[in-house]
Amino acid sequence: MKQETREAYEEEKRRIRRRAMIERARQEKLRRQKIRKIILLALPVMVVGIIVLIVVLSAPKKAKDIPNPTKQEEMRNKPEASESKSGETEEELLDPVTETKTPGEGMGSKADTSGLENAFLQVNSVLAADYVKLPPLQASATDNTGGFPETVISENGILIDLEKEEIIAMKDPYAKISPASMTKILTILVAAEHIENLEDTFTITIGITDYSFSNDCSNVGFEVGEVVTIQDLFYGTILPSGADAALGLAIYTAGSHEAFVDMMNEKLEELGLSDTAHFTNCVGLYDKEHYCSVYDMAVILKAAYDNPLCRSVLSAHTYTTSATEEHPEGILLSNWFLRRIEDKDTHGEVLCAKTGYVVQSKNCAASLAEDIEGRKYLCVTAGSTSSWRCIYDHVDIYAKYLRGE
Repeated sequence: MKQETREAYEEEKRRIRRRAMIERARQEKLRRQKIRKIILLALPVMVVGIIVLIVVLSAPKKAKDIPNPTKQEEMRNKPEASESKSGETEEELLDPVTETKTPGEGMGSKADTSGLENAFLQVNSVLAADYVKLPPLQASATDNTGGFPETVISENGILIDLEKEEIIAMKDPYAKISPASMTKILTILVAAEHIENLEDTFTITIGITDYSFSNDCSNVGFEVGEVVTIQDLFYGTILPSGADAALGLAIYTAGSHEAFVDMMNEKLEELGLSDTAHFTNCVGLYDKEHYCSVYDMAVILKAAYDNPLCRSVLSAHTYTTSATEEHPEGILLSNWFLRRIEDKDTHGEVLCAKTGYVVQSKNCAASLAEDIEGRKYLCVTAGSTSSWRCIYDHVDIYAKYLRGE
């Protein structure tokens, strides 16, 4: 009898703790909503202030404000003081070269996009639908286009200078490949161009979990009946390459997976890729009619990078999903490509990335990097022998062609 009483007491304590956790999560969500409202209210004032500042700065200068040529010449001849600036400097696999990290280690300032940072991301989502679309990337080879280092294992690849729209190096870049989970870059791009409210919610269905299970897909870990935010679906689609999140995003956006795939192919046509690329699903499952080239994927990644919301998602190293009844503390997600390449010597910084794998295309990845002078580059590879070898292929390509100090 005493044992039963003790167990009942412990069970009641657990229920109380669980309710408390859920209440804290609810209060946190209310706090984020309040921050978002404050920011949105402040935006018009900021815009007016910027306009006034531009008008003031563009007004004709008074005579006393006109620079004195003699004075300017004296200043040019004066020795400059030296100035020292210090800068802050898909799957869990063992790195054969570096020390293994657990999911919670070494996150630093990139650890989590919760709290106030989430509020800014939500504001970005409202503005994302109004962003100005740039013309699709149209890069071509030149007389200076080179090949890849001999250490690169990938069977297909391309490196593009975005500023010049020139192909710096390539390896069979126009061959048809299965893009695997790189497909999800287009998934979030299409969704981002049609969704305005990241705080809206979506209920995970058994159809979604059955699809993921039957096709042996990677998942975020959402449960049937779990109510998740649209923002969580975006990050869940990219960081852990979650099929459950991608399907949820597709169904929320278009009403069905099939209708969303139609939207994806319309976007391919808009990007000028309809002759060389065609998708049959939003996840990246192999299908003989689901294909593109590494060049096509570079064009898709550039379009996604131009979208503020997609850029935030593709550049996140880690993210914690919102608290739900099923996951009161949220789910910690990681972009392992970004986290494992950040300490490698690429003569720059890799800003965005998405990996993929199916047997037919082996390991593939698409990334965008910036060199020390601020020039941006796109790198897409396919046909590598492992996820780690795929990362090192990108490292070797960037290290050879990005500008060193």
